[in-house]
Amino acid sequence: MFLAADKGDITTIIGGIAPDWGPFGSLGNEAKVMIEVVMAVAILLCLGIAIWGAAKQRIGATALRDTFSAEQGKGLIIAGLTGVFIIGSLGTLFTIVYGMAV
Repeated sequence: MFLAADKGDITTIIGGIAPDWGPFGSLGNEAKVMIEVVMAVAILLCLGIAIWGAAKQRIGATALRDTFSAEQGKGLIIAGLTGVFIIGSLGTLFTIVYGMAV
């Protein structure tokens, strides 16, 4: 029985947003880095939208008593977090679709 996990390095932790290249393994290193950078920027943008929505919802609901702003903030939160989920799972989706096509 194992009580601890195997030893790993930092790439095990931060490699979560980098896709498992599967069918795209023949891409060059520069292309892989560019795709990872674009994915990271898109995730940060979506998180920024979610944070902006949370601030808008909080300010609209309490300080200004503006229900429209609060509802718009909820929509931004949902859109931002959905974007993070979709971008984070793109590598898996591409691999599944490619595997089904083959």
